[in-house]
Formats: sequence, structure tokens, C-alpha cells
Amino acid sequence: MPAVLTIGNFDGVHRGHRALLDQLTAKARACGLAATVLTFEPHPRELFAPDQAPARLSSLREKLELLAECGVDRVHICRFSRTLAGLTAEQFIERILVRGLSVRHLIIGDDFRFGKGRAGDFALLQQAGVDYRFGVEAMTTVALGDLRVSSSAVRSALAAGDMEAAERLLGRPYVIAGRIVSGERIGRTLGFPTANIRIKHQRLALSGVFAVSVAGLGEQPLPGAASLGVRPTVADGLKPLLEVYLLDFDREIYGAHVRVNFLHKLRDEEKYASLDGLKAQIAVDVAAVRKYFERT
Repeated sequence: MPAVLTIGNFDGVHRGHRALLDQLTAKARACGLAATVLTFEPHPRELFAPDQAPARLSSLREKLELLAECGVDRVHICRFSRTLAGLTAEQFIERILVRGLSVRHLIIGDDFRFGKGRAGDFALLQQAGVDYRFGVEAMTTVALGDLRVSSSAVRSALAAGDMEAAERLLGRPYVIAGRIVSGERIGRTLGFPTANIRIKHQRLALSGVFAVSVAGLGEQPLPGAASLGVRPTVADGLKPLLEVYLLDFDREIYGAHVRVNFLHKLRDEEKYASLDGLKAQIAVDVAAVRKYFERT
């Protein structure tokens, strides 16, 4: 099926991505064709340098949901392998874009490089467009003031605990989605029962205690206090967990799939000498979250 196509990792689907997707969907509607995204799994840096690969901003499911919200009709997930990485730029165009995806119009970021040794660039795609009869146009960089909107800039904001800056770059609050699962019920014994959300991210882009809102449990998002991290007070070496205490909420919600919007960071994760110390700090955190929502 012929397509209007763009290519990229689209990690986090930030404002720069959204501007590109707006251009993509507008062109696709005008041509009467499917707005199509080609993305890669795993991220190329996870294949070649896993120890240096950046933390993902979105899981594959989160990315697909965000792309759908932007009006994308089809997403092709291309398994990134050493074989794929070994294709020359010309082979990538002929095998993937022309024969595989029947591209009729291609929209890419102005810094897009592809093919073995990253030899392919915009000029090569323009010539290929002439040879294979598809249109090619570039999307210029999106900036907020002097700051280029990028996944790296979002990661930096999250690592610094600046949720507000991350929201400006993303055009929405930072989100982690997942299914609520049964936990060890430690929060319940402390007087603050939490919803435990399964984390698909292998590495976290942020950690700490946050004011959040949770979508998926009613018509409107619900306010809450969230802890994201490895729970050092409970034990050493635990896997990361997202725990959310919903304010003034008492209902069984196991199995629900929710989206947690990170609105404001209160503090970093800490280790306390006892569970009583942790309980006292949770009470302080919940009070601070209530004040945050009263102000906002």
C-alpha cells in the first residue's frame, strides 16, 4: 500500500517529533494515503553499545500509543540488527523504502543519516526520489528559545528533576504507562496503600518522589503521590518499581492499565533507618502533594 512516510526512533514523541508528524499527517490526508512511520527496535545504540545506550523515554507500547494520538495510520517496526546496519544507503532505499514500503512521499528531519557508516543523507534521498519517483522534504529543527527540542534535552530535564521543563519540551507531562499488579503490600501496612505499576523500561530516565496524576481509572485523571526507584529502605538490589498513592481513593484496581503523568518532583529517593522513618516521610510527601494540587 503506497505511503507518506517518515523515519526515526521517536523516543518520547516530543514537540519536535509532533511537528514532524503534523506535517506527515497533513501531507498524507492531502494525498489520500496512509500516514506511516518506520521505527526501529531495539534502538541502534542498544545493539552496538548497550552499556552507553541512553535511558528510553518511552516503551514500545507507549510510543505506539503516542504515535496513534498524533494521527499516524501505520507503524512499521523494523528489527534493528547487524544485517540491517550493514545495508548501504542505496540498498536501504531500494529494499526498505521502495520495495518494502512503497513510499510515495518522504518527510525526514534535516539531520537524518542512514545506511552503512551513516553515509546516506538528504541529498541522496532527493536523488533517489527522482530515480524512483517519490517526493522528499525535510523538517527543520524545532527549538524553544536557544534550546533544540530533542530526546536528549528531555532526558537531561528528567535527570535534573525538572518536570516542568520536560513538559515544555514534550508538549505534555512525562508519562509512564503500565498495568497495576499485586505487590508486597508494604504501603498498606504503613497506612498508605499504593498501586504498583509494572515497569517495562530497562533503565529509568528519572527517579524519586513526585506529584502525579493517573489516567485510566475514571473520566478524569486522579491526583496522587508517586515513588519511582529501587526502594532502598526495603531491601538492596530490588528492581525499579513505580508506586502510586492515590489521594482520597479506595477501590480495587488490580489489572487496570494506567498512565502516570509526572507533574512535579518533590525529592530524590532516600534510604531510611527503619520503616517508621519511611512512614513519617511518606506522610510529609503526601501533605506536600496535597498542597501542590491545591495551588495548581
